[in-house]
Amino acid sequence: MWLIVNPGLLDEQQHALPEGHTTIGRTDENSVRVLHMSLSRRHARLERTGDRVILVDLGSKNGTLVNGTRVDRFALQDGDSFQCGDVQFKLSSSQGAFEPTHVQGLNTRFSPLTMEEMLELDRAPGSASALRLRPAREADARSAEKLRVLLKVSQMLSSLGPIDGLLERILKLVFQILEVDRVAILLVDPATGALRPRVARLSTGELPSGSFYSQHVVDYVRMRSVAALFSDAREDPRLDGASSVMLQSIRSAMCVPLKPQDQVLGVLYVDNQAQANRFTEEDLEFLTAFANQAAIALENSMLSQRVAEEAVLRNAYLRFFPPTVIKKLQSDKQAHLDIVETEVTVLFSDISGFTALSSTLNPRQVVDLLNDYFPVMADIVFRYEGTLEKYIGDALMAVWGAPFSQPEDADRALRAAVDMQRALADLNARWRAQGQTELKIHVGLNTGRVAAGNIGSEQYLQYATIGDATNVASRICDATPAGEIRMAESTFRRVKERSWPLTKLPPVQVKGKQEPLTLYRVDWRDGSTQ
Repeated sequence: MWLIVNPGLLDEQQHALPEGHTTIGRTDENSVRVLHMSLSRRHARLERTGDRVILVDLGSKNGTLVNGTRVDRFALQDGDSFQCGDVQFKLSSSQGAFEPTHVQGLNTRFSPLTMEEMLELDRAPGSASALRLRPAREADARSAEKLRVLLKVSQMLSSLGPIDGLLERILKLVFQILEVDRVAILLVDPATGALRPRVARLSTGELPSGSFYSQHVVDYVRMRSVAALFSDAREDPRLDGASSVMLQSIRSAMCVPLKPQDQVLGVLYVDNQAQANRFTEEDLEFLTAFANQAAIALENSMLSQRVAEEAVLRNAYLRFFPPTVIKKLQSDKQAHLDIVETEVTVLFSDISGFTALSSTLNPRQVVDLLNDYFPVMADIVFRYEGTLEKYIGDALMAVWGAPFSQPEDADRALRAAVDMQRALADLNARWRAQGQTELKIHVGLNTGRVAAGNIGSEQYLQYATIGDATNVASRICDATPAGEIRMAESTFRRVKERSWPLTKLPPVQVKGKQEPLTLYRVDWRDGSTQ
């Protein structure tokens, strides 16, 4: 059983009517929600048992009517209509749909042929031309002209660019080639799978005031993947008694799927408001061939846009994530960077005495120094599969455990901290030989829960971790002397690595924490040189 809302109108909806109770009303608590002020919040209920359907008014303000008479309870039959407020409903045992006058498969005489079909391979020798073309017939002259138009269409749609610009070019070409009153292109929304109007235009060049296409027509074409011709909307029996607006809006229409390969990307819809039987089977065949060209151009434009977006995204990923994480993000369709709560180990590394050092150098020397220093530190973070979250002046912040966690996150962070100190020793040796300034760094580690994910606006997104754990890591770094690494007790409990001595220190008070912290010093010079 089906419940049809606004039968015969442009905004008609069809709902399957299951066994049991189905409520009708204005709010989303109802099974069938209709946004019309004449309906009450909970207006009526349909009680279905097999083929028996009882209509029950739920004390609505504007009433429930059958044949113009207000009812509290009424047994409906197949095909019966009723009214809730000002909204019409119809009960039907079958799902209604437009039946087209003519349908056309997506392969036309203009579809690409095989080379054997285009050539006369077994012709007699001695012809005037060396080309093995099949001889043309007079009947082919009109087809040849249409083919020339289609080749020009293909050329005009071949340039890559924004999808909206391509859709506008398609509209312009339809009006230029065909005598139609209105054109609309609807594309499938990847998120919902529903057809959504993207561009529409009147023959005058004006924008339509609202949706003018029939939802029945576009759904029919999309679901069946056929081109359809509707000669006269008045002949559809389901429009008996429908509003004059509907009858004046569509007299004849054609609709074709935009289907470059196996997937329908959308539909192309055209109609005529004044003339019935305005379109012929020849028109439908040509529009089908035209739509095939448009669909290929649309697919290419979508692919180009997707490649460009992925390139931008990959460049953004390269700022934060190691190659292993980037690969997982790109291969795992379920992976995303929405905000999640997770446990991470945070590393803060800071250059000791950098403010005083900067005062002795000119700005270009400071920049050159940091550009020499930061890439080495970033490579270490990525080597141990950490996320490089940000640079803050001369400080570096990295996390392990987001966007993907591993059992050894704390150990990876510790190894990265030790390698940073060792790498700086090598950098200092090189700078010393060049007569340049040497540096010292201090590193703090802390483990705790944070909110991690993309943060910012559509124009500027940054992957970030927010929470007390990051603040404490920064405070631990501030409390660490030059050349040392210190970690919080939360990190110490998770570290399995024992390549370097870990010395427990007296409690230390840090800014922003009422209770002193227990820290551990990593004696990285005395341990393994792995």
